[in-house]
Amino acid sequence: MRTPELNLTGHCNPDSGGCKIVSTGIKYCQSRGIRVMLSLGGGIGNYTLTSTVDAKNVADYLWNTFLGGSSSSRPLGDAVLDGIDFDIESGSTKRWDNLARLFDYVWVQFYNNPPCQYTTGDTSSLLNSWKNNWAPSLKGGKLFLGLPAAPAAAGSVYIPPDVLNSQTLPEIKKSANYGGVMLWSKFYDDQNGYSSTIKASV
Repeated sequence: MRTPELNLTGHCNPDSGGCKIVSTGIKYCQSRGIRVMLSLGGGIGNYTLTSTVDAKNVADYLWNTFLGGSSSSRPLGDAVLDGIDFDIESGSTKRWDNLARLFDYVWVQFYNNPPCQYTTGDTSSLLNSWKNNWAPSLKGGKLFLGLPAAPAAAGSVYIPPDVLNSQTLPEIKKSANYGGVMLWSKFYDDQNGYSSTIKASV
């Protein structure tokens, strides 16, 4: 397993222990009821999982380094994050399933990933991936549907709120492990008001 790289866009250097200073800010946000999560993956980079064992090792690493476990190397200090956002745009979906199923709550990006994204006027790929891949593979946890909150966030794979409310949510909510919807990002949601439009249906 290659150790995941922590990138805080120049705010601090995790290699020198400089990011432990953010521990106080994380705990302050949590004291105000704000959940703080780590986003893993993204559209840039060459990353994948090679096996089920690799998935287990990554899960152990994340648990001990950022969540409720213990490690001599915790780059964010003693703060305990609230979860992991898997922004996976590369690698075997099946192997990422193996990692995701080890967590209680899983936010999965259903865009910028052709096998499981909406394309204009067509929800079939998204629904098939949810029903036949992700929902059955996650045992005992809750699965959240990750979507772009505005066209500017993801272009043609943006699902209009009326389509989500009428065609997508009624289907995925049939899954016992449906947890809700995750939006990328608050910036786009503030501009577009997506969450307020879908709230009653979620």
